[in-house]
Amino acid sequence: MSLVIPEGYRNILGSLENTEKAIKAVKDMFQDNLSAQLALLRVTAPMVVMSGMGLNDDLNGVERPVAFPVRDMGGHQAEIVHSLAKWKRLKLAQMAVRPGRGIYTDMNALRPEEELDNIHSIYVDQWDWEKVITREQRTLGYLKQTVRRIYEAIKVTENKLYVEFPQIEPMLPEELYFIHSEELLKMFPDLSPKERENAVAKEYGAVFIIGIGGKLSDGQPHDGRSSDYDDWSTMNEDGYEGLNGDLLLWNPVLESAFEISSMGIRVDAEALRRQLSLRGETYKSDLLYHRMLLEERLPYTIGGGIGQSRLCMFLLRKAHIGEIQSSVWPESMRTVCHNAGIDLV
Repeated sequence: MSLVIPEGYRNILGSLENTEKAIKAVKDMFQDNLSAQLALLRVTAPMVVMSGMGLNDDLNGVERPVAFPVRDMGGHQAEIVHSLAKWKRLKLAQMAVRPGRGIYTDMNALRPEEELDNIHSIYVDQWDWEKVITREQRTLGYLKQTVRRIYEAIKVTENKLYVEFPQIEPMLPEELYFIHSEELLKMFPDLSPKERENAVAKEYGAVFIIGIGGKLSDGQPHDGRSSDYDDWSTMNEDGYEGLNGDLLLWNPVLESAFEISSMGIRVDAEALRRQLSLRGETYKSDLLYHRMLLEERLPYTIGGGIGQSRLCMFLLRKAHIGEIQSSVWPESMRTVCHNAGIDLV
């Protein structure tokens, strides 16, 4: 169990009732802001997908989903989603959505192999979003433009929240800093990836690290990423590989970098073939989702996930994600947190 207890921590909203009111305010405001910034339509999301179709998010490629047989479907196996990274692209194809528009969902997932700490829970809730683009928009410039719009939606939410809850003073910087993971490695060659994130996030306040999943010059990726949704192997106009990344904010409560979103331009057929080969996963080519992509029956898209509890936790200056969402925690963690004034719901 990894747990950080901030010295002198207190609930600046004063009560659990005010916290619940503020959580609702954040969620209502942000999804409206996000929808307006990216031209997204809200759609209903599944919590379960069938196994063997390639639709579930493989995360880093090693996590196992919660799976079970469905009696009235001949015992065929179903899975609780990890996220909707690939399902959304299929949904856009079914809806025949045109470039420039997209969808978002209230996604609820279970990730039982998560290490439980201040920011990780087995229960995951996020705004999963996906937008149709043209082939010509599969560029780093378009990725940055989209990330800036998401960051603007977060800043607008923070400012509006201040009007309703003046004890929560805005602190996000005006500008978002972009850096490629290879540049970050060269800047801090003696630090681990997480230590590099802490260093750059503390300096700039808000940073987008480009290129997550591909190997860097030290032979290691900055962080894990599945082979079949984000494009982390295509060369971009800055001369580095990767059309994806992570949005990090500096969290002064936990005094660390705080990942709020993972997103990217999605693989096309060429990038999918290359990344499946690099990961030794060419067997996935026979799965329904992958066949459709390789046969170019799915639209070009950009998409990602934005943590709902994570965003609330950051904007409401909370020390533990369990102050936002109801999940399961070790009793030892509950006790330590309670004694420190951190009440897990």
